[in-house]
Amino acid sequence: MALHADLFDLSGKYALVTGGTRGIGVMIARGLLQAGARVIISSRKADACAQAQRSLSEFGDVRAIPADLSRHDECRRLADLVGDSLDILVNNAGTMWREPLETFPAEAWDTVLDLNVKAPFWLVQALLPALRKAATADDPARIINIGSIAAIHVADSPNYSYASSKAALHQLTRVLARELGPQHVTVNAVAPGPFPSQMMASTLEVMGEAIAAKAPLRRLGRDDDMAGVAVFLAGRAGAYVTGTVIPVDGGIATTASGT
Repeated sequence: MALHADLFDLSGKYALVTGGTRGIGVMIARGLLQAGARVIISSRKADACAQAQRSLSEFGDVRAIPADLSRHDECRRLADLVGDSLDILVNNAGTMWREPLETFPAEAWDTVLDLNVKAPFWLVQALLPALRKAATADDPARIINIGSIAAIHVADSPNYSYASSKAALHQLTRVLARELGPQHVTVNAVAPGPFPSQMMASTLEVMGEAIAAKAPLRRLGRDDDMAGVAVFLAGRAGAYVTGTVIPVDGGIATTASGT
């Protein structure tokens, strides 16, 4: 049987990428646009949304909607603005909190878990009717959660609430995959390693070369690495993949020696 020529073609698809104004979110949004999808990006700051929309518009049809997704009501509002049919939901918005164990505050748990775990659940809950409407048995709707290799191995610099939140998101991905598969919705997670981003900037400035040297592929992640896995999971090529957590990290987490 001949392969479909459109394994990675997203023409006619409609996607939402949260946290889509910078870093990994921009990488994914750009990839989906270049594959032919119409994309909504969302972020808390209106000026960041406007700037990202301008820069991404050269790649395709993009619209930006400011929303504070750490709030349940804002997740509902964003879902209402997306409309009644959605092919691809990328839950990328996230935050971290670095502080030593002895002084790690209660706020660091609430802030991180609200955005990293609760918001993806709230958005799936609110957008499920739209995803079901777009889905078919042959071409499921897609949910892509952005986790982290910090949930697969223990990083040199512990980040207590962040690592825990991403482990929770990985498990939520599996739970939702089992439940939503019969409804023709796939649910997968991507676990990025070190990619240039605002969240990773301070770490990479100090340790970037050392981190790259530890990776079996001897480099940091690039824009196309993240765009590529998102397009794979969103397109026909990934239609039979669900409940997975895919590390995109040059082999760092899955080949760690522990020494």
